[in-house]
Amino acid sequence: MASSALPTVTRVLTQVVTQTVASATPSSTQRAAPQGGILEGSNPSVYDPKNPIFVFVIQAGIILIFCRLLHYPLSKLRQPRVIAEVIVGVILGPSAMGHIPGFTNAIFPATSIPNLTLVANVGLVLFLFLVGLEVDLRFLVSNWRVALTVGALGMALPFGMGCAIAYGLYNQFRDDPGTVPISFGVYMLFVAVAMAITAFPVLCRILTELKLLQTPVGVIVLSAGVSNDVVGWVLLALCVALVNAGSGLTALWVLLVCVGYVLFLTFLVRPSFLWLLRTSGSLQNGPTQSIVALTLIMVLASAFFTGVIGVHPIFGGFVIGLICPHEGGFAIKITEKVEDLVAVLFLPLYFALSGLSTNLGLLNNGITWAYVVGVVCVAFFAKVIGGTLAAKMNGLVWRESFTIGALMSCKGLVELIVLNIGLQAKILSTRTFTIFVVMALITTFATTPLTTALYPRWYQVKIEAWKRGEIDWEGNRLANDDNSTDPDETSMAKAESAEIGKILTYLRLDSMSGVLALVSLFSKPISTTAVLRVHHTKREREYGGPEESEAPDPLSGRPVQIYGLHLMELTDRASSVMRVAEIDEYTLRDPVVNTFRTFGQLRNLPVSGQVMVVPEASYATTLVDKASDVSADIMLIPWTLSGTMSEYEIEDSTNRFTNGAFSHFVLSSLLRAPCNTAIFVDNGFSNKKNAKASKSLSRTISSISTRDMQHFSTATVNKGYHIYLPYIGSDDDTAAIRLVLQLARDPSVTATIVHFELPEAILVDLRGAHDREQLSSVPAGASTKNNVHSAAYNVSADRYSGFFSTIKDSLPTALASRVLFETISSSSPYQTIMKKIKDDVEHTPNDSGDLIVLGRNSAMDTILSAGSGDGAFSSLLESDAKQGLGVLAEGILGRIPKASLLVVKSSSLR
Repeated sequence: MASSALPTVTRVLTQVVTQTVASATPSSTQRAAPQGGILEGSNPSVYDPKNPIFVFVIQAGIILIFCRLLHYPLSKLRQPRVIAEVIVGVILGPSAMGHIPGFTNAIFPATSIPNLTLVANVGLVLFLFLVGLEVDLRFLVSNWRVALTVGALGMALPFGMGCAIAYGLYNQFRDDPGTVPISFGVYMLFVAVAMAITAFPVLCRILTELKLLQTPVGVIVLSAGVSNDVVGWVLLALCVALVNAGSGLTALWVLLVCVGYVLFLTFLVRPSFLWLLRTSGSLQNGPTQSIVALTLIMVLASAFFTGVIGVHPIFGGFVIGLICPHEGGFAIKITEKVEDLVAVLFLPLYFALSGLSTNLGLLNNGITWAYVVGVVCVAFFAKVIGGTLAAKMNGLVWRESFTIGALMSCKGLVELIVLNIGLQAKILSTRTFTIFVVMALITTFATTPLTTALYPRWYQVKIEAWKRGEIDWEGNRLANDDNSTDPDETSMAKAESAEIGKILTYLRLDSMSGVLALVSLFSKPISTTAVLRVHHTKREREYGGPEESEAPDPLSGRPVQIYGLHLMELTDRASSVMRVAEIDEYTLRDPVVNTFRTFGQLRNLPVSGQVMVVPEASYATTLVDKASDVSADIMLIPWTLSGTMSEYEIEDSTNRFTNGAFSHFVLSSLLRAPCNTAIFVDNGFSNKKNAKASKSLSRTISSISTRDMQHFSTATVNKGYHIYLPYIGSDDDTAAIRLVLQLARDPSVTATIVHFELPEAILVDLRGAHDREQLSSVPAGASTKNNVHSAAYNVSADRYSGFFSTIKDSLPTALASRVLFETISSSSPYQTIMKKIKDDVEHTPNDSGDLIVLGRNSAMDTILSAGSGDGAFSSLLESDAKQGLGVLAEGILGRIPKASLLVVKSSSLR
């Protein structure tokens, strides 16, 4: 039986194996999905509901690339990024590329749109959270009167006109496909809100970029924009609730629940959140990762709640942003954690979807285009007129009022969000949605050019001077006894006799040590006599009288006032704009400005520090405007140590003078400067010994590579500074010698001032060089009279020699032991100057900081470069750097790298 059973088992096994192999054929429906991807012939561009990531990546990549490419030319016109994102969507949608056969089905198939919409809506919730963070309700409270008048009237007129045009839109397009039957009241409310709303985030960016945020126009617009934004979202929430509710009673319950939820967040959640932030230190030191996670959970939970009760989820994100505190810069710091992903990925997808839903082909008849024109006119003129009248009621002149009206007409991305909500709620058809998208694009595009034309910089300066009573309305300066002298005589007298009373210095983190060491020389010596202090409770009881006052300052004259300006780059990030809106509080927290203030207190110097957030291209203009505002006598610009405009990334010092951006900034500042300018190149001026300390890495016990800690900065009480000034004879040298003598009042300073007399042959060449000077390399907007090469060099050897002799003979006795005057005649001034400076620097004490002060002397560049020798250092400086520093500076930096340099440019004839 066993032998007969064996064949039976064999037949069964053979049958099972045969059936298994047969079931594994390519036609089998049980086969596992191919894992080889394109290697097995799969097409990633074909949408697969089980694996939608491939098509999503293709869609997102196309949208992001197109948005970046289109935004570049639009950014030159100062247009916000949302314009490019919507236009890209229009191009990719049925209005343009949708006409290409198979394009929409291949790239944007209808089955893939829900996934794209989901990601975009998540980003929209996060974006509304960022919008809520930008809205600082403290600003609304402090400016409630202007916010109420401009905001209310700025919304009332477009709201009423929106109600009027809504009647025609409702009757003309209510039967379009894609809409649901709704009452005229709800439709009217939605259209009126769409007409009245203002794009607060875009408005902030426009005000910041045009540097209007701190002007009366900016304050009024921002205050009204905050109130307009909050009221607009409340009205939109009401409209959505009315659409989603089945009856009026349900809509009432939805609104009551919303009110209760906002009160719950305000009076219970916010205090608890603040307590947690203070306890964890996140309010003072920035949010931890756990706090960021908690905040995002609150955003998503709030969005979920407002969505399920019948209001759009974006309102949940918005209210969480509103309750987040601004104290300690928390709102700015939490924005920095989230904004890049939202702005770079999520928002382009959302607004591109708006464009995909836009079909310009539906604007195909006269009545439709008539409504396009009507909607644009109502949205624009109603906002402009309402904002203008409200501003005029607040005491502004007509031109300022029109500027406020033009700014309030900006629709931007907030309008597009409103329209998308209306499209999703089926309040708007695709046709009416397209009409309103065209309106949003036109009004947003027109805001910046109109504002620039109505409120240019020259008009801002004029209106401020008029309000201060300095000029009449025609621009004529009012009579003033101080201005009776000739301007040229006044400027020359100032250059030759006036002491420096006010200094504006550009603060940079990488050059702080050198700048502080240099400006410390302007401080009055602190008395070495100790003042005995007496406890206030013992003063009358034991000593019978008040505490003795400190000894009077032995130096006469007013102290030098030093203004520090820390410039930070304005980017298109929301956090950057928020810094501008909260600039006063941010200045109090800025470590660079706080270091500068503390230094002033320690050195008995009156100092003032400020932070300004401006575009990098406006650094020079901002610095010059500030110098003019504070009436500075000299503007101090430290050269970068990092080699770039960035003050944080320390790079190879050999690249310091080859960065075109920073060199252009310095040159532009020179061209526009309303006062004397000094360019400071720090080569260890504050601490020469430690400047040469080893920076090698060493291995420690903890296996961490750290800097060598064997070199310490010791306090040397008697450490001094030595200044060397080659005086050739020019207006720049005149300003330089005055500066050196003022620095030499510090007891720790010694100075060598050498007059290099030029032979008559060189003077003749100098006259010819001055006559041939051409206006070259002048940045856009700079006046030709401010050109570095147009200092009107006066080749008058007798005049400048006489000035040198006068200064030498009138030297105060207190400076006689520390200041040395010499006179040298040379037929080759360049080589003589280089040799003399090198010898003088090499013979100074090792613990002193060497500073070489040069007059810019641009007219002498041709003569000096001709005698510079083999040109070994002719390529050391980039073109703009050479124009700013000059030929002498280039030679010194190449031959004497251990000495610091101060190049002085006079403004006596500007």
